[in-house]
Amino acid sequence: MVHGQMRAFVHRYPAVRYATRQIRIRLPQRLGGLDPAHVPPRVRRFDVALPRRAGWSGAGPSSLAVTAPGDYGVPRRLESGGLAAYEPETLACFLAALEYARPGAVLDVGANIGLYSALAAARSRRRVFAFEPAPRIADTAQAIARDNGLGFEVVRLALSNHSGTAALRLSTVADTANSLAGGAPAQFSRVPVAVESLSHWRERAGAVPSIVKIDTEGTEPDVVAGSLEVLRRFRPWIFCEVRPDHGVEERLMALLEPFGYCWYHLCGDPPYPLRAVIVGRGPDPEQRMWLFAPEPVPEPVWRTARDWYRALGT
Repeated sequence: MVHGQMRAFVHRYPAVRYATRQIRIRLPQRLGGLDPAHVPPRVRRFDVALPRRAGWSGAGPSSLAVTAPGDYGVPRRLESGGLAAYEPETLACFLAALEYARPGAVLDVGANIGLYSALAAARSRRRVFAFEPAPRIADTAQAIARDNGLGFEVVRLALSNHSGTAALRLSTVADTANSLAGGAPAQFSRVPVAVESLSHWRERAGAVPSIVKIDTEGTEPDVVAGSLEVLRRFRPWIFCEVRPDHGVEERLMALLEPFGYCWYHLCGDPPYPLRAVIVGRGPDPEQRMWLFAPEPVPEPVWRTARDWYRALGT
């Protein structure tokens, strides 16, 4: 078995990966051994505090119990730094949108372990759907919903601009880098997954989308293209990752402009200025999230976002 095949085999099966690490931490580093201090645990179990902004009178849990495989990226960041360590600008605006967007469902597309879904379920009474096609990650999101008594529904489906099946490329780099994109790098396996357009799924589910978060590692324009009827009828707020490659920015502008959407780069402290163009490459490569709003965002929303930003501990 060649090196690449061996690497793929080890990464695909968690028990084999864990056993391999236990062997390597006993070897000298000059022979390929690992530093035990840098080896993740087999399973992470921890609680992460959930924010309550000043003046907010809603109910809901004060913390979120997380149990996840030890090498998953989002749990690792949450355990080390809490919510302030993971997209705090977007989380703050997302929490503000839960208060100001018209009644309707929250759709978390590319949910990973379901952090945005958990926040929406814990801090609102909206219907919440977490779309995650990767089987093991979807299992983790389902367990988080169950363990915390949160009512969000995990939908094991990839959203795109068509319906059928596709190959989900699983990354060796990070669980957050799985993608349907044809040029996805460093894949170690492919998993066949069901694919559907958001507009078609909405008809089946009977949901009325009000807030949509999209983070699908390069296929965000395909998700939006499959959502045009939803945009026309329901005009949801859209939180979207914008990557600086494959013409993502241009495609998003071409899709959103006919509907009169306004776009804001969620970078730094709120409020955020209205942008003339969507640009994926910014001063901080970690800050790729944008808000696409169906109308100019009023000042009270930014004030609420500032309150949530402070409540996150930033």
